[in-house]
Amino acid sequence: MSTRGQWTIVLVVVALLGLAGWAAVHFYGDEIFPVEVGSAAPQFQAHRLHSTQQVSLDTYKGQVLLINVWATWCGPCRIEMPSIEALYRTYGPAGLKVVAVSIDDVGDDRIEDFAKEFGLTFDVVHDSSFNIEKDYQVTGYPSTFVVDKNGVIRKKWIGQADWNSGYNRALVASLLGVHPTQPVATMDTLGSSSSSSGANVVRRRAGTARR
Repeated sequence: MSTRGQWTIVLVVVALLGLAGWAAVHFYGDEIFPVEVGSAAPQFQAHRLHSTQQVSLDTYKGQVLLINVWATWCGPCRIEMPSIEALYRTYGPAGLKVVAVSIDDVGDDRIEDFAKEFGLTFDVVHDSSFNIEKDYQVTGYPSTFVVDKNGVIRKKWIGQADWNSGYNRALVASLLGVHPTQPVATMDTLGSSSSSSGANVVRRRAGTARR
């Protein structure tokens, strides 16, 4: 076989391997690269309300970050939001960042009204493309991820949680390198495992319309 023929075979094999790799990631990406405790937090993008300014994971690089994926129609999201705000007011001055990423298919006005209703002072942004659902393998709402300064997920929680509980405050304090403080007010603690699901969660099967 000529040298040209050998190179043709090599190129075909490389192309086939590349195609197989793309297909594996495209169709089985969740299994190959699960988003779980200990894995790197995936990149995401969302826009600030009533703005074209984009927010991404890089916006919070080097910070302890709580990412909350939620929607205005999600009942458990409404219940847990005050505890996130309480956590942020306590540890925001110490460096904690919080970004609540709405996956609503409504305009920014309704999302802004929600933020004002609960007096939210952390970043509330809108992913109108819903890409964060796939990138973070969201299976229910709310879904929350605590990311350390190195961009590694340290806690993953699906469903309503008390983010102002003693356990969660201690977790955030340890990541910030500060002493934990006692919670001012808490909901019923739903558990303390690093990666789990809460009792109250809104789940939506593929193809189910958003409300």
